[in-house]
Amino acid sequence: MLYTEEVSIKSLILHKVGNKSQDEGIKLSAAPVQVNEYLQSLLLQYFLTSFKSEEYFNLTHESDLNLNEIYRFVSQIFEHPETFYEQSVNIARHLYEESVHPKIKSGEFYVVYLQNFIVDGEQADAVGLFKSESKETYLKIYPGADNFEIASEDGININRLDKGCLIFNTEKERGFLVSVVDNVRQSGEATYWRDSFLNINRRCDDFHKTEQCLDMCRQFVTERLPENFGIDKADQADLLNKSMQFFRENESFSVDDFTEQVMQQPAVMQSFRDYKEEFESERDIKIDEQFEISAPAVKKQARVYKSVIKLDKNFHIYVHGNRQFIEKGYDGERDMQYYKIYYKEES
Repeated sequence: MLYTEEVSIKSLILHKVGNKSQDEGIKLSAAPVQVNEYLQSLLLQYFLTSFKSEEYFNLTHESDLNLNEIYRFVSQIFEHPETFYEQSVNIARHLYEESVHPKIKSGEFYVVYLQNFIVDGEQADAVGLFKSESKETYLKIYPGADNFEIASEDGININRLDKGCLIFNTEKERGFLVSVVDNVRQSGEATYWRDSFLNINRRCDDFHKTEQCLDMCRQFVTERLPENFGIDKADQADLLNKSMQFFRENESFSVDDFTEQVMQQPAVMQSFRDYKEEFESERDIKIDEQFEISAPAVKKQARVYKSVIKLDKNFHIYVHGNRQFIEKGYDGERDMQYYKIYYKEES
């Protein structure tokens, strides 16, 4: 859990970074921005409001973590705060080198030293990297003697951060703890902020484990079970609901408990274990036999855990539970299948 109530800005430097493929260049500030109390309040709202997810990452590199540019520059900031300006220039230049997709927009780039976060129950400072890529038009009203004048001006919406990351001064040996916002992710330019500029991997924590396990369960029910056991859409919907119910009602996950309560049949239970091994092997990951369930990850996955029976182009049946109230049959006269649904009252 991330708490930001006591966060303050220690240092802030603003650069402008363009698109390298279009030779837009970089405009570097000569000194940090002086921030008064009112401006600090607005900037903190702009920088921090979008960080709502409890999904965390670590900086990484395929061969040596010290070869990750952001890891190296931010390490210097934490170890030698007097190099903050120098490292902000290095970071801006690195961003420019990675801004090569033709659709990447130029924008203001903020490098900020932030103090007094509480993350996972511990106090930590952070280096924040934020980029504004989109402008909005605002109307300005000027009162006159007898009427009003209207003008327009382009500016930044402080309630919408385009791209940002918080790199906390903790877990250095694993690539620091990192939280990311990326609200401008379209087509080819989508990966440059996370993959090219930051180069991050998901942190192997309970959030990540819960999300991966739920994804595996969903694919097992929707892909493997129909293939091996010929179950229909109503049974799939029922198992998806039971799977989600298990994660919502339990504080910890155990493969044995999950298969016994949800899969129940010995053949299906063994098929799930076999599928788990295949899932891990194909993706080069490991899903623990036991772990603590992350409620935020369950909430996130619930958005895609839709138990829907799609019938031609005419009907969608959303199933929330009680498989016994759905019957499937065949109408010989119409040469069509049908579902019969039982309910007590209509709402």
